[in-house]
Amino acid sequence: MSTDETTTVVAKPKPVKKLKPARKQVKAGDVERKETPQTGKEYNIWYNKWAGGDREDNYSNKVKSQTRCHIKKDSGLTRANTTGIRYCCLFYARGCCPYGWECDYLHTLPDPDNALPDSSKDCFARDKFSDYRDDMGGVGSFNRQNRTLYVGRIKETGPGPETEEIVMRHFKEWGEIERIRVLQYRSVAFVTYVSEFGAQFAKEAMACQSLDNDEILNVRWATEDPNPVQKVAEKRRLEEIGQEAITARMDPRIVDAMRAVRALEDGDMLDDEGGVVEDPESGETEDPERKRRRIELPPPQEATSEPPPQPLGLLSADTMEGLKYFAEIRKRNGVSLAVINPKTVPPKPLTLGLGVADYGSDEED
Repeated sequence: MSTDETTTVVAKPKPVKKLKPARKQVKAGDVERKETPQTGKEYNIWYNKWAGGDREDNYSNKVKSQTRCHIKKDSGLTRANTTGIRYCCLFYARGCCPYGWECDYLHTLPDPDNALPDSSKDCFARDKFSDYRDDMGGVGSFNRQNRTLYVGRIKETGPGPETEEIVMRHFKEWGEIERIRVLQYRSVAFVTYVSEFGAQFAKEAMACQSLDNDEILNVRWATEDPNPVQKVAEKRRLEEIGQEAITARMDPRIVDAMRAVRALEDGDMLDDEGGVVEDPESGETEDPERKRRRIELPPPQEATSEPPPQPLGLLSADTMEGLKYFAEIRKRNGVSLAVINPKTVPPKPLTLGLGVADYGSDEED
């Protein structure tokens, strides 16, 4: 006689790793600021460069960044974790924050699930603008949610899949990536993140950095994708985000009541969890518009022995019915119709004296 004994092994939850105080990425004075060589006569504060000089290759004057952020080593607790500030440190993203745990901003990646208090600012608390710059650099625009980065000046040493793997390895550190598109032989890649915060952080973290071949990357915002399929998908994604945000702020009782009203209009039945119960007798589901039309149709009138009123003279049948209805109301309220007899109308009182209205200017007297 044999018995089968089954043992269930319960997996222990992984302990939550506590953050340590953030380390100081650099010491004061370690980073030498190298000015871009002047090629013009006027300094443009909007583009942060000299204008009017040689515009043949503006990016060739860029200098490779001396620092780089490493999430595993540099992330940690700062004063912002106690003060409640949700914005990240810009210099932490660039790898050159000298304050460490004394910094007033977060030294972690932005959380895509937690919305920022002001949508007109990026994850570094910088104000967005109504439109992008001509070179698609800078903070960005608040009129469009941009999750795609343009990465230029990539040194390709192999086929397209190899370049895509290199780009994925360097850019996945800053957030979850949705897709990567590499334009082979053009040294260009487009990186789309799941969250806009990831794209904002990656743009600053990878500016003037290199991949594997000691190049200087040109990272800026990508223009809107002209692909109609991607436009439809992006529109649907924004609508879903809006619906989730509205549902999260609404009272669940109101949501249940709206579902019940909608089900009543469509002629459906709801279960205890609010789901639609399909009719087992009818295999096909009825169109909601047909259900709504079927519900809104008036009930069939019962046959009555009283013939419909016929039009009499100038008055139509509907008018006669209305007069009968008002007459019945007057009877119930005890109000009788007052009939005016022209014979019983009292004569107008005589006016004594000469009134102004009785004076005729055509009379001689």
